[in-house]
Amino acid sequence: MEVQIFGTRKCTETRKALRFFAERRIRTHFVDLNERAASLGELTRFVQRFGSAALIDRGAKRFAQLGLSPARYSDTRWLELLVEEPLLLRTPLVRWQSRLTIGPAEEQWRDWTAAGAAAR
Repeated sequence: MEVQIFGTRKCTETRKALRFFAERRIRTHFVDLNERAASLGELTRFVQRFGSAALIDRGAKRFAQLGLSPARYSDTRWLELLVEEPLLLRTPLVRWQSRLTIGPAEEQWRDWTAAGAAAR
């Protein structure tokens, strides 16, 4: 079992996700959004499941700096913007196989680990 986590090292919720999986000895592939943005394909998976509004951290400092409060964009435009400005994302974005979560979701992660253990 290996999960992919998108976030930043400074984000407390991302660190909690990394710690959650590390404590259970589950391999993680961490993508630091300060170093590399999530690809359009990866973000599209999350938008298809949750919608673009769920991905956007409206309380983020970068959101305010860009003056996006009054913005009313289409999902396609938000996706383009999120690829260009990954610090607008709510983190962590966690993926295991086709299962996805946004933000802290320990209950779902527990279900994943149980399903992963049962598959062994």
